[in-house]
Amino acid sequence: MFSVYPLESAIFRPHPSLLALLCLCLCLFSVPSLAQRLPAQLPLDTRLNEQIVMVPAGPGGREMLETTIFRPSGPGPFPLLLMNHGKQEGPARQQKRERFIYMATEFVRRGYAVMLPMRSGFALSTGAYRDHGCDMTANGVAQARDVLDALAYARRQSWVDPERILVAGQSYGGLAAMALATANLPGVRGLLNFAGGLRVDKPVCDWQSSLAKAYATFGAYSQVPSLWLYGANDSYFGPQLAQRWYRSYTGSGGKAELFAYGSFKRDAHLTLGSRDGVAIWLPRVERFLDSIGMPTRPVYSVIDPPPPPETHFALLDDVGAVPFLADQGRAAYRAFLGKQLPRAFAVSETGAWGWAEEGESPDYRALASCQQSSSKPCHLYLVDDSVVWPPPGNASSAAGGAE
Repeated sequence: MFSVYPLESAIFRPHPSLLALLCLCLCLFSVPSLAQRLPAQLPLDTRLNEQIVMVPAGPGGREMLETTIFRPSGPGPFPLLLMNHGKQEGPARQQKRERFIYMATEFVRRGYAVMLPMRSGFALSTGAYRDHGCDMTANGVAQARDVLDALAYARRQSWVDPERILVAGQSYGGLAAMALATANLPGVRGLLNFAGGLRVDKPVCDWQSSLAKAYATFGAYSQVPSLWLYGANDSYFGPQLAQRWYRSYTGSGGKAELFAYGSFKRDAHLTLGSRDGVAIWLPRVERFLDSIGMPTRPVYSVIDPPPPPETHFALLDDVGAVPFLADQGRAAYRAFLGKQLPRAFAVSETGAWGWAEEGESPDYRALASCQQSSSKPCHLYLVDDSVVWPPPGNASSAAGGAE
C-alpha cells in the first residue's frame, strides 16, 4: 500500500479514492532535464557560504538527502527558497548534485537562504528513485514526499524564518513543487514553477493528458499562489502544453499566473540554468515575490568573480594562433567558436584541450575536461569572446603559439 506518511492533508484525507491511483506498479523510463553533466567536484562557493548537508527523510528518517545550502552571512533567520531539481536522462543515481548557482546568487543577494535537496535515489541521496510510469499524479506526489521532509528539516533550523518560505522547482521539480502544495504548508507563501512537467517517451504513454489531470488534481487542493514560467522554444513542453496545463490547474481552482516568455537561445527549457536567463525570469519573479509579501530588494553584496583579463595575444578566430594544438585540436577550437556564451576553451602544452559552454562554471569545466587527458597543467585560452592567453605569470607559454 502506498504510504501517505508525511502528506497528511489535502489530496489524501478527503479523497481516499486517489490512493488507489498511487498503488500502480513501477515502470522504468528516463527524461532529460536542465542540468548539464559536470566534473565530479565543483568548488564550494564561499561567496554564498555554500555547504552540503545530509537531510533525513522517509519513514523514521532512514533515508538521507544530499542537500546544498546557500545563505547570507550571519545568524538569520532568513526567508527560505526551497528549490527542486529535474531529472536527466539515464539512471537517477548517476545525476550529480544540482546547484542552480545563478538563481541561488540572486536570492542570497536578496537575503534568502536557499536549500536544494537531491531527492531519494538521486546523486548521493540514499533510498530508491520512485517511478510511477505514466501516472503523473503519483509521480508528483512521490517526489513531493522528499520535499516535504526537507521543508520540515528547514523549519527546525534557527537560521530559517518559518513564516517566509518560497518553494520552487524546474522541470520534474516543478511538478513536485505543485504536488507539494496540496499538503498543509505553514509559512509557505508562494510557488515558482519553472517549465514544470515530466516527459515519458513511450508510445503507449499519453503523458501530456496525464499531466493535465495531475495539474487539475493539484489545483483543486492547493491554496498557495504560484507563478508559472514557460518559454516559447522549450524543447520538452511547448506553449500549447503549458497553456493546457495552466488551464487545467486554474480551472479546478488553483491560484496561478502564467508568464509565457519568448524564445531563449536554443532551448528555453535551459533558461534557469543559464547566466543570461536571469534577465528573463528575475524581473517577473520579483513582481510575484512582492505580491506575496516576500523580499525583493538586494540587501547583501555578492561580488561576481572577475573574468581573467584579456591579453590580446591573438584574435579569437585566429585558429592557427592557439598554442600546442594538433589538427584535431584546431578543428575542435574552430567548432567551439560557434558555441554559446558563457563559454571557455582550455589547452595544455601536451596538446590536450577541453571546452565548455552554457550552464555553470564553464571555465572550471573546460579546465577539468582538458586535465582529464593531460599530464601537465591546463590553462584557459578563451573565455566568452576574450583571449586570455598566456596565463598570468607564464608569459613564456606564448612561445608555444602558432604552428
